[in-house]
Amino acid sequence: MHALTGVPAEKFSILEAAFALVLDDAKERAYQKGLAEGKRQRKPGGGQKDKLPTMHDKRGFLLYYLKVYPTFDVIWTQFGMSRSKACENIHALRPILYTALQNLGVMPHREFKTVEEFRAA
Repeated sequence: MHALTGVPAEKFSILEAAFALVLDDAKERAYQKGLAEGKRQRKPGGGQKDKLPTMHDKRGFLLYYLKVYPTFDVIWTQFGMSRSKACENIHALRPILYTALQNLGVMPHREFKTVEEFRAA
């Protein structure tokens, strides 16, 4: 697991719990926004099923991508999803992982107010 994702096995479950909380929150906000705007056509769970059905699959997919950085053609052979769907998943899941890592307090925080501060760092 560590070789594929860069995360030791003992820390995988901690990351999964934090990832799940952030993803569930993001899904609920998207659902409520869709209801408010009148754009919601189906109840949650309706529609085409995801190639990454579980939280474990989503997190593993993203960590694998960030560690190995394969092309989308390679992702197609390993995960059975099209290039465009792989790109969508990566762009949707990356902010979730970022927020989860921030919530765990393991994401470095850097904020530069000026160019001089950036150069000094």
